[in-house]
Amino acid sequence: MPRMLDVSDEVRAEIGDEEADRLLAGENAPGSYDCTSCRTPGDSEQERTSTVLFIGDETAVLAFAHATCLPSQVVQVTEEQLRGAVKSITGDRVDLEPETIVPEQAVLGVTSGLVLIAGELHPALVVEPTGPIVRPGAVDAGDDFLPLLIEQGFMPVTELTDVPPVLHGWSVLLAMGQLHAVLQPGPNGSQPVAWWQAHQPLQVTDGWRAAANKHQQVLMFAAPVGSIGRQPREDLLRDALDKAAANGKLVGAALPLAGT
Repeated sequence: MPRMLDVSDEVRAEIGDEEADRLLAGENAPGSYDCTSCRTPGDSEQERTSTVLFIGDETAVLAFAHATCLPSQVVQVTEEQLRGAVKSITGDRVDLEPETIVPEQAVLGVTSGLVLIAGELHPALVVEPTGPIVRPGAVDAGDDFLPLLIEQGFMPVTELTDVPPVLHGWSVLLAMGQLHAVLQPGPNGSQPVAWWQAHQPLQVTDGWRAAANKHQQVLMFAAPVGSIGRQPREDLLRDALDKAAANGKLVGAALPLAGT
C-alpha cells in the first residue's frame, strides 16, 4: 500500500529519484515508526509522514517523523551526532554531555525549561555565556552580547508577561526527540547555519518536547554572564529570568521549531 509520505525536493536530490519513488510506493518505507522528533509512534499508512535525512561527514541516516512535528528536510550534523542519532533510532542508550560551543572564543551555556507566560507553559532556552562576549575586532573589554543579539532582531525583555515576537529566519532544531542546534540565517540568503550547536544532542523533558510540538516554536532568552546562573529547578530559573529582565539584562525572541 502506498505510504502517506512527504519527500521534499532537497531530500529527493540527496537520495535520488529512484529511491524516493520506492519510498513513495511503500517499498522501502516502514509502516509504523517512532517519530524522530517527538519519539511517539507513527504510521505512514494512516497519517502524513515526513522523511528526514540526517547527513554527517561520511554517512547519512534516513528517519521518519510526523508531518505535524517536522517537515521533510535535510539536516546537516556532525559524524559524532549522527552516531548518537543511530543509537537513538535503534534504542541504544546514549550518554549526553553538557552542551557548549565556542563562538568568538566565548562559551555559551544553554538551559532548557518551561516558562509560564499568561497562564500557559512555553518551552524556553536560556542562553548565558561563561564570560563577556566582545564584538569581533573590538579592542575594549566590554560585553557586547546583548547588543549583538538585538542587532540580529532579538528584543529587550523588561518583564515576562507576554510571549516575545517571532524572529523569522532563526529556528530551533529538535530532532530524534533531542535538542540539536539553534540556527540563524545563512549569509546572503543561503541555508541556515548553526549559531549554537550541541556537542551531542541534548535530552529534553517530555513536557518541554510536548510544549514545543504544541506551539511549534521555542522561546529563547539570552542574558550576559553572571545574570542567570545554572539553576537546578524551573522556579529558580524563572526567578532569575524575572530579575535579569527587571535589571535590563534580558533579550528574547520566539524561534520557529525545526528550522522551518
